[in-house]
Amino acid sequence: MKFRYLPMTEQDRKEMLSTIGVQSVEELFAEIPENVRFKGKLNIPEPMAEPVLVRHMNRLAGKNASHNRYTSFLGAGVYEHHIPSVVNHVISRSEFYTAYTPYQPEISQGELQAIFEFQTMICELTGMDVANSSMYDGPTALAEAAAMASAASRKKKIVVSRAVHPEAREILTTSAKGLGLTVVEVPYKNGVTDPDQLREAADEETAAVIVQSPNFFGNIEDLARVEKIAHAHKGLFIVSANPLSLGLLKPPGAYGADIVVGDAQPLGIAQSFGGPHCGYFATTKALMRRIPGRIVGQTVDEEGVRGFVLTLQAREQHIRRDKATSNICSNQALNALAAAVYMSALGKQGMQNVARLNIQKAHYAKKRLLQVNGVESAFDGPFFNEFVVKLHRPVREVNEHLLKAGIIGGYDLERNYPELAGHMLIAVTEVRTKEEIDQLAEVLEGLL
Repeated sequence: MKFRYLPMTEQDRKEMLSTIGVQSVEELFAEIPENVRFKGKLNIPEPMAEPVLVRHMNRLAGKNASHNRYTSFLGAGVYEHHIPSVVNHVISRSEFYTAYTPYQPEISQGELQAIFEFQTMICELTGMDVANSSMYDGPTALAEAAAMASAASRKKKIVVSRAVHPEAREILTTSAKGLGLTVVEVPYKNGVTDPDQLREAADEETAAVIVQSPNFFGNIEDLARVEKIAHAHKGLFIVSANPLSLGLLKPPGAYGADIVVGDAQPLGIAQSFGGPHCGYFATTKALMRRIPGRIVGQTVDEEGVRGFVLTLQAREQHIRRDKATSNICSNQALNALAAAVYMSALGKQGMQNVARLNIQKAHYAKKRLLQVNGVESAFDGPFFNEFVVKLHRPVREVNEHLLKAGIIGGYDLERNYPELAGHMLIAVTEVRTKEEIDQLAEVLEGLL
């Protein structure tokens, strides 16, 4: 055996070929006609020795503008937050990071309990009755919420605010095509959903009204007003929410939301250049049997000992796709565990403290930046940890100069909202310092 780390020896290869009754690997492809077989050499780089490969990959990684080397004010759905060291310590344990679907509760109690705790804490945050064991990400959760609302109401019209994350709306539109749903987008006004336009769009044919709060612009929606509009014609009320903001804000469940979704990335999950992350999905008891994905329930065994099992769903949901009621057959259990460990480590008071720091630092940043000539406020009204400013130069140009100064600037809203050319979405989380915020303002002063 030339390399000890290889999983298969030549003897292993011979035994496998013998077992299936062939003499060589080439015989496995005998059924493929010679004239369609690829005879050339694949256009891929030559193999490298391990030390050379490691250096090569490190050089490639060094080209990334990561928050390890830059001060980041970029949010727009993925945020830099402090992650307690205990989070990675727990999820790095082999019994968690190698775990698969816990169909056999007798050998999966640790995984099942971890997921159950995640569900419980999501319910407490959102003010809802039931949560599943996570979705792929926030946009997927939102699309599944729309599908569930249509199935429950037997209506095909989905009304969604244009202040919902653009990527989530794209996923919703794509999913809606396969389900035969009609998606109607409602414009925003002063950074929040236009209530008059929303009232006009929501009618008897509407399965659900979807808003995000804090929305894509960072602004807090008037959920009490939206709820009345959503329920006026017996449609469902769906809210997408940053779970960290719920450490201080009144939960959507208290406003009468039927489904609450979002991305758990702010809860101890690394940015990872955009993923993988973890969506959460919570709803009321009336809708719990329609909930997509997996649900873990608490029970007792025949000896009365507390235990956990997958519940409320048949395995058809995951292995017989033609009979499934949802397109979701997996989840992000490891990231859900990270979120559960994060919430457990911080506790109720810690969650409130972190949320408060986000609010305070973001509001200081907006106040400081508005002192810079060439920076204007785009929207009025309350916001969480993101806000929009209008610049007197194109955002792309400004961000290029900021990067040279070691700063990752905010999101260029013109990419998704042509009417917001020159507008930058800035995120400020608890990890940003006063000095970093002041540095951003000083660099902008020199540019604008």
